[in-house]
Amino acid sequence: MSDREPYADRVAAGLALADSLREFAGREDAVVLGLPRGGVPVAAVVARELRLPLDVLVVRKLGLPRHSELAMGAVAAGASGLLVVRNPEVISQGRVRERTFERVLQKETAELRRRESRYRGSRAPLPLRDRVVLVVDDGLATGASMRVALRVIREEGAAYIVPAVPIGPADVCRALATEVDRLVCPWTPAQFVAVGAGYRDFAQTSHEEVRRLIG
Repeated sequence: MSDREPYADRVAAGLALADSLREFAGREDAVVLGLPRGGVPVAAVVARELRLPLDVLVVRKLGLPRHSELAMGAVAAGASGLLVVRNPEVISQGRVRERTFERVLQKETAELRRRESRYRGSRAPLPLRDRVVLVVDDGLATGASMRVALRVIREEGAAYIVPAVPIGPADVCRALATEVDRLVCPWTPAQFVAVGAGYRDFAQTSHEEVRRLIG
């Protein structure tokens, strides 16, 4: 990753994204969503610089039994209620029965509710219908988490969706750009290693920091 200097930290990355998103500053129909945990400090800077409301989008992967890294779906909570996304290919190939899917869904929904309560307290999610949604993470690797988030945001009826990440592989960014209204990714290294390699300080974001920034 020698084609440029790494970001100092997530604050610096957020400032870089905000510079690329100035056209949305102060818009009454726009909102910033951060993906926990590492995306929230970046999103908080974007929201502050653009004078936009900030919220968090908690997405829980529904891992295939015995192969939890393989997502057979995902669950998230939006303003309209619980949203479940299924991956029919993985479900079919894994021969997952409905009761097995429901068992995993129940477990991950409980964890989703726990994290939502921890981050947001009693505050309801911001409505996304007919709004411009800037969805921010601290970087892309495979793009899987972002794609799940985008499906949830579409289900919520967003009018215009802009994923914004400080760094990601060129091929992943190109593919994702075809699925959204606009993609912002200032740095696509010629040799991508990992998201963390794009930062001098890539310390883990705590649950408490997420709660403080959202609150």
